[in-house]
Amino acid sequence: MKAEEFDKRFDRGEDVAKHLDFSKARRPGREQRRVNVDFPTWMIQSLDREAERLGVARQALIKMVVAQHIEKART
Repeated sequence: MKAEEFDKRFDRGEDVAKHLDFSKARRPGREQRRVNVDFPTWMIQSLDREAERLGVARQALIKMVVAQHIEKART
C-alpha cells in the first residue's frame, strides 16, 4: 500500500495497525539504558517503604523521583 492510501485510511479512522511492523518500532529519545547505582542500606529501606506505600515497585519510585527532580530543575 502506498503512503497516500495509508494516510487516507488513517484519516478516515480505519485500523491501519495490520499494515505496520511493530517489531521494529521504537520511540526516539525514549530508548532505555541500564545504569547501576549503589545506595546505602537505610536508603533502600526507605525507598522500599515509600514504594510500598504508593503501591509501586522500587524502580518505578526511583524513576518518579528523578523525573520530578529534573522537571523541577527545568522550571
